[in-house]
Formats: sequence, C-alpha cells, structure tokens
Amino acid sequence: MEARTVKIRVPGTSANLGAGFDTLGIACSCYNELELTLYKDNRLEIEVTGEGAGDIPTDERNIVWRSIVKVLKRLGCNKEFLGARIKMHNMVPLSRGLGSSATAIVGGIKAANEALGAPLTGQDLLKIATDIEGHPDNVAPALFGGMTISTVKNGQPETFRFMPRLNFKMVVAVPDFYLPTKAAREVLPDKISRSDAIFNIGSTAILIAALMKGSKRFIYNAFEDKMHQPYRAELIPGMFDVFQAAKEAGAMGAFLSGAGPCLIAFTDKNEARVGKAMIEAFARHDVKAEYMVLSVDEEGAKVIG
Repeated sequence: MEARTVKIRVPGTSANLGAGFDTLGIACSCYNELELTLYKDNRLEIEVTGEGAGDIPTDERNIVWRSIVKVLKRLGCNKEFLGARIKMHNMVPLSRGLGSSATAIVGGIKAANEALGAPLTGQDLLKIATDIEGHPDNVAPALFGGMTISTVKNGQPETFRFMPRLNFKMVVAVPDFYLPTKAAREVLPDKISRSDAIFNIGSTAILIAALMKGSKRFIYNAFEDKMHQPYRAELIPGMFDVFQAAKEAGAMGAFLSGAGPCLIAFTDKNEARVGKAMIEAFARHDVKAEYMVLSVDEEGAKVIG
C-alpha cells in the first residue's frame, strides 16, 4: 500500500456549554494544523511550532503519533508503516479547556485515514477518537464541526450535529494559567441530587432548543449549571464575577469552557466591550487574561493540502 502526504486542519472546541456536562460540544474558529508523511521504516520525526512547542513530546509518547498508530492497527497497516514525519502547528491554547488534546487526536486519525485513501467512515473515526479521549464531547465537534450532542451507548458513541440558527460570536477569556482536566474532574462530587439533575436537564434542553430555533430570549439563563461549574469555581478565581461582567456588558450568557480555565461568552454585539469586561473582572481577582473573538466552525477536521 502506498501512502500520500496530507495536511489537515482541526478546529479547537468547547465542551459542556454550561449544563450539558460531557454531552454538548461546539467547534471554534481557532485551529491546529498537522502535516503527515507515513514511513515504511522505523523512524519518527516530529516537529512542533506554536502552542506547546518545547513542551509537547516529540517521541513515541506524542498523542498524535499514538492516534495514528490506532488507525494503522485498525486497518492492519501497522507492520507496513512503522514510522512517520509529523509537522504540527498549534494555535489552540494548551490545557485551557479548548480541546487541545481532541485536536491532536482527531488530527492524527484524520490524517492517517486520508493518507491511506480514506477507507474509514466518520463514524469509524468518532469511535476511535472516543476510545482514545474517553468521551466524545470534544472529539465530535472537532471531527464534524458545528455544535454536537453526543452520547455513548454500549460502548458506541452517537453524535447529532447541527449548526445553530442564532447568530453569535464567542468571546473567550484565556487566563494565564493551566488547569489539567484531571485536576478539574477531581473536585466533582460522585453524586448529585435529583433536583440538581432536573435543573441541568432543563437548562440543556432549553439551550439546544433555543440554538436550533434561533430564539435569543431563552438563552440568557440557559448556561446555568449545578453539576460541575459550582465545584470548579474554586479552581478559577473570579469565575462567576467574570460571567456577570460579560452579561452586564451585553453578552447573552457565559460558561466555563470544558474543564477550564477558559471562560466563554456568547454575544451578538459589542464583542470588544464584552471581552474587556471579562478581562477586567479577572484582573480584580489578580488573574491576568487575554481574550479572543471566535465564530462557530462549520467544517470540522478537513484536508487543506
């Protein structure tokens, strides 16, 4: 089998969107790029520029390479292709709750599949990515773009993808500290009350309905959550004050992006004013931050060369 060199672009993502813990995801217009050449001899060359350069492993531990190997094994090509040249250019902030690990996983499996003639379907790739990541909430929008609702039943991930009918931008406040997902999960309780579960079901349902119908007036309280944000607030100084500042500046609402520490506000106006208000609120809690204004990515992982 012959393999071709491919270049892939993968969007960053945000998971949960407030109450939709481990189920909702959205693709964002910040991207990582990956170029892959498969080798038949046993040599691995990995080059990383941009976010994570100098910190991301450039040997067999690299998550992109490990993801590529999963595809090679799935296709029975792992004895034929023993190495690779991988060039990564990362623009998605690392360990900030914007799906940097999902972009690496999806980039690796998408590139390997395309290099070998694309024999695997999108559902096949979703299954491989979910098995690696552990849950589909970030890998699904990274693969398919738009907004996704994902579940796993009997080990099989299922994803419903749609584009919101509501016109908005995402103002992302990026604090200058890392928050590993493991640490953010350790503060969560093992059980929640029935009333909290009902609250989250209602918030999630309203958010999805409002985005699909394009109904702005139901968005304002749809990001409220009782399952994870109240517990993770202790790890992110001023989180709820930043949410409030965003809303007072004109945002429709704000939420913790994935496991954090990035915070995202949805707004259909005054993006700069919302971003500045979020940064100033963080500063009142001695947290330095910057902000980005992003759109919803519609395409997901795609071949760009």
